[in-house]
Amino acid sequence: MTTIVVLFNLKAGVSVGDYEDWARRRDLPQINGLPSVRSFRVLRSAGLLSGAPGPYQYVELIELASLEDFRAEVKSDLVQSVAREFRTYADAPQFLLTEDLAPVAR
Repeated sequence: MTTIVVLFNLKAGVSVGDYEDWARRRDLPQINGLPSVRSFRVLRSAGLLSGAPGPYQYVELIELASLEDFRAEVKSDLVQSVAREFRTYADAPQFLLTEDLAPVAR
C-alpha cells in the first residue's frame, strides 16, 4: 500500500487557528471523500521524543487504495482548488511517496 507523507510548517503570518479550521472544514472532508483515498489524517507535531521541538509543525498521512487513481483524481477541479488553498497555508511542503515493507491485510 502507498502512503503519501506530507511534512510542512505554516507560512509566516498564517494563524494556527485559521489553518486548522480550514483543514477540518475543507481539506479533510474533500480528500477523504476521494475514491482512491483509504484515509487522510492531519497531525499536529508535538515535538521530538527527546523533548526538543520538531522540524515540522504538521504531518499529513494520505493512505491510498490506488496511486494511479489518486494521480488521476488530483487533476480534478475540486482537488486543484483544495491544493491552491493548501498552498496559501503551507510553506514549502515536502511530499514523500512511501510503501509498506510488510503491508497489513485488510
